[in-house]
Amino acid sequence: MPRALITGITGQDGAYLSQLLLSKGYEVFGLLRRSASSEVIDSRLRWLGIAGKVTMLDGNLTDLSSLLRVLEESKPDEVYNLGAQSFVKTSWTQPLLTGSVTALGVGNILEAVRLVAPKARFYQASSSEMYGLIQEPIQDEKTPFYPRSPYAVAKLYGHWMTVNYRESFGLHASSGILFNHESPLRGLEFVTRKITDGVARIKLGLADELPLGNLDAKRDWGHARDYVKAMWLMLQQEVPDDYVVATNRTTTVREFCRIAFAHVGLDYEKHVTVNPAFLRPAEVEVLHGNPAKAEAKLGWKPETSLEQMVQEMVDADIKRHQARIAAA
Repeated sequence: MPRALITGITGQDGAYLSQLLLSKGYEVFGLLRRSASSEVIDSRLRWLGIAGKVTMLDGNLTDLSSLLRVLEESKPDEVYNLGAQSFVKTSWTQPLLTGSVTALGVGNILEAVRLVAPKARFYQASSSEMYGLIQEPIQDEKTPFYPRSPYAVAKLYGHWMTVNYRESFGLHASSGILFNHESPLRGLEFVTRKITDGVARIKLGLADELPLGNLDAKRDWGHARDYVKAMWLMLQQEVPDDYVVATNRTTTVREFCRIAFAHVGLDYEKHVTVNPAFLRPAEVEVLHGNPAKAEAKLGWKPETSLEQMVQEMVDADIKRHQARIAAA
């Protein structure tokens, strides 16, 4: 039975990846950071019905000694580093924390793998935010990076450290440059989930308006459930490499709103307002990924359309609120 260790296992991607690996017969271990309430920390795993099927091990990306211990305990064949301070806006107010976890944390886990599990295959969650002020209209693996937030700068450090450990020490280390990927398990702080939760509230009469920031920002949105399959496929390759994972379709926040509100028969223009407080200090206006390499070498393609994903998210948020109302 193959064994996998996932950092960030309680996040959106960690939950879907755990579900995928369990379905393939893996024994799954998760790095658990003890800084959140036990009642909510595994909520995404419980949503997918797999909370009791993974083994949690205490540790922290900022603590090398704990990573060494966790690797010795789990003896993984594959390590997926999904842990990070992942909210872009927070990286401006907590830049040093973001650097410690999202950047230096990658160095810690890579060093731990080198020392304890050098034969393990390693996946690093890189980000399309690294492209930032885009240098080419459509971004692929060769497009120059221009990070526009402390988060993106930290992700870039982790990305190049992964390349360096691959080239310096021969680790089977790959990076997935994932463009925006969403789902009903996305955190409420992210704009997509904020939109679908807002639609649910308005549809159920719990709110009347939805304040947002830049409605004209464009993103390449896919479903997290599809994207974790690309992560797994990268570690099944004989030769490690870096891959863009995207849909090759870019859509504005405004259009995302239109789709979400239209799904429940509402006009977004009657409810969405712009609040300057939600604007970024340095905006990333457009992200549009070219997944041709992943399609050719991994045989990967997104299976869920933007419209299907938005509808799934809205329906899930309506059910959440209806359950809360019924329980009140």
